[in-house]
Amino acid sequence: MTRIAETTRAHSEAAPVDEESAGVVHSGRRNFLKNTGLATMAAMVGASIPFHRNMPAGLLPAAFAQVTDALAGKDGLTLLNDRPVNAETPAELLDDAVTPTSRHFIRNNGIPPEDVDPESWTLTIDGFVDNKLELSIADLREQFEVVTLQLTLECGGNGRSAFNPPAKGNQWTHGAVACSEWTGVRLKDVLKKAGVQSNVVYTAHYGADGHLSGNPDKLPISRGLPIDKAMTDNILIAFEMNGEALHPMNGAPLRLVVPGWPASTAQKWLTRIELRDQMHDGPKMTGTSYRVPAYPVAPGQDVPEEDFVIIERMPVKSLVTFPANGSDIGMETDVRGHAWSGDRSISKLDISIDFGTTWQTVELDAPVNDGAWQNWRTKVKFPQAGYYEIWARATDSEGDMQPFAIAWNPKGYLNNTMHRVGVRAS
Repeated sequence: MTRIAETTRAHSEAAPVDEESAGVVHSGRRNFLKNTGLATMAAMVGASIPFHRNMPAGLLPAAFAQVTDALAGKDGLTLLNDRPVNAETPAELLDDAVTPTSRHFIRNNGIPPEDVDPESWTLTIDGFVDNKLELSIADLREQFEVVTLQLTLECGGNGRSAFNPPAKGNQWTHGAVACSEWTGVRLKDVLKKAGVQSNVVYTAHYGADGHLSGNPDKLPISRGLPIDKAMTDNILIAFEMNGEALHPMNGAPLRLVVPGWPASTAQKWLTRIELRDQMHDGPKMTGTSYRVPAYPVAPGQDVPEEDFVIIERMPVKSLVTFPANGSDIGMETDVRGHAWSGDRSISKLDISIDFGTTWQTVELDAPVNDGAWQNWRTKVKFPQAGYYEIWARATDSEGDMQPFAIAWNPKGYLNNTMHRVGVRAS
């Protein structure tokens, strides 16, 4: 088991980043600019670049002096990597019941496409189907019921920075999660129209983003879902986010939204869904990607690749969004946040201010719809001035409760330890 005292230390001992999946911010923006796509650069400076063809190779835009770690249309996100772009949201900026687009995290595996015109975008449904479909976004709107749902997306590696020994990959703390309002059509409705043949066991998802190598024949990521999961009610092919077009870094103009499972299954810049008669074997589906050992392992232990199993539902988890970690507050404060658990609901949320000796059950809202996180709140009175930690612990509908510490795994996935916020009361 990994103790909190040990995992906290890992925040300052970040692991080297997997070169296949991420470029480190501090490796130099000039190198990034030589290799990134125009769409990414434009997003980072906040506008199109009309004379981009005249830019000297490797030029660092002057605007970067002001927009150092921020992306256009994003508010206060922490940029972890810039090739590909990955950015998380500080917990206190996730306080809204519905995550604003400006505060939704970014998880990219490749280079976003430059041409994202919704008028010309098409989605292909093929493989083992009765009728191959070629659908525009207008076709989706016209031929299927359009629905709007609040849905939680979370990166499988959220919380990776707390593992000790460190795990390679993006060093997410708590902010690779969000619950925005998504508008689109149900995946199952589209698949039904295509005609799912009896031998189908898995979907395969494809996007228009490019591989970091620049090789047009390589895909950065192509994951999928068991067909039974794909045919559930709350998986969307989405074309709107919080009532507006999708943000370019969140998959515009079309993406999948798959709540409760790793967000890597929710393909961005979606162009094709193939129905297969075997488990999909695209990039990031095989090997150790989005997989954990089938049995407990010791910290740092090497695990044979064949002993890894694929991650499906995400574990029970919660987040304290107010007060912010490190706050100076009075002797009484509001405390609030969110809780979620894969395909399940949350039945109880407890907090502690005495390092887990006693617990207080708080007010907990029901989910707005299946797949949405649940908002919770309470008030706390501190017995005397001093330093306190507010711990949050969620219990889900199947009785699973967040642990104080979790077992280590080589890829740093599924960290659902209790969220802790330190405050000074006076």
